[in-house]
This record gives sequence, C-alpha cells and structure tokens, in this order.
Amino acid sequence: MPNIGPLEIIVVLIIVLVIFGPKRLPDLGRSLGKGMREFKDSVTGKDDDDKLPAAGESTARPEPAHAEASEPEPAATAREQQP
Repeated sequence: MPNIGPLEIIVVLIIVLVIFGPKRLPDLGRSLGKGMREFKDSVTGKDDDDKLPAAGESTARPEPAHAEASEPEPAATAREQQP
C-alpha cells in the first residue's frame, strides 16, 4: 500500500479549496472539528450531561411568569351572547 506523502496532501487541499471556495473552508473545518470532538467524547463516555454543578449552584431554573395569568378573562363573544 503506497504511503500518502506531502505532495498528495497538497493536491487534495487544492482540490478542496477549488470545490468549496475560501469562504466556506472555515465553516467546514469548524464543523469537522466539532464532529470529531463529539465522536471522541461519545467513544470515551464523556458527556456534558454527566458534569455535576458546583457547590453553590442549583440546577433548577425559575419559571417565567405567565402573561396569561395576569390578564383579565376575555369578554364573551357575540356568538356566546345569543340565546
């Protein structure tokens, strides 16, 4: 099996640059790195969900106040008012 040398890597990088263009390369690299990181974390068993909160932090979040509860009941519609 032939080895991949620096010349082959340069040719592949030039082809990728021509196909995707210089504007999309940073996004492509970022998404590739993120995918590799997620794969590594899943293989090693590391998850963000497994992290415990620090001593002073609580995991419960306060629920936002509902706007509907403070509004008065809507008036009966014309359909409901007819006998």
